[in-house]
Amino acid sequence: MRDNDHMMSRRAFAGSALATATLLTAGAAGAAEMKAITPGQTIGPFYPIQRLAEADADLTRIAGHANRAKGTVIEVTGRVLDRYGNPVSGAKLELWQCNAAGRYAHPNDIATAPLDPDFQGFAALATGKQGEWRITTIKPAGYESPIGHRTPHIHFDVSGRTHRLITQMYFSDEEATNAKDALYMEMGKAAGRTVARADGVARYNWDIVLMD
Repeated sequence: MRDNDHMMSRRAFAGSALATATLLTAGAAGAAEMKAITPGQTIGPFYPIQRLAEADADLTRIAGHANRAKGTVIEVTGRVLDRYGNPVSGAKLELWQCNAAGRYAHPNDIATAPLDPDFQGFAALATGKQGEWRITTIKPAGYESPIGHRTPHIHFDVSGRTHRLITQMYFSDEEATNAKDALYMEMGKAAGRTVARADGVARYNWDIVLMD
């Protein structure tokens, strides 16, 4: 082999190695930037098969009712993202919850707490162009159940482009009761990804990450 050939081979090898290292570095960086998927949870026994006529994003008001729902009115905002952090526009969200007394408007709920005829309790909406969503609702109460005390939470059923996620959203200002909730503890270290952070007075923010 001539010296020039030897030098060219070394240069080619070095170039190939550099390209490989660059690709590996880029791949590692991409993997590091991937978002952790929001963990799934049980749909629960109170998914509302029978619903009120309204399912809009304001659960605190029902057309034709003079009164607003009882309890602390809160606003929850967020986005639906894919695992690369891209917004999922047009994702479908259904959400349901108990009222401020800890009662679901569902025939299977045998709780003795009163129903609230002015509380919608369910919403169906779609995300905007940036994956954004927003609801106005009542801060749900905790309640006793066959598996122990349930901390305040809202149920979500989210359908993106290719992935459906059923989960529950918890509240950052309910840390003590979250830590004792059987379903919350069941998620282990992933539980934190289901917690909405307080974002001012009576405001919360929570992003949902799908496998999409």
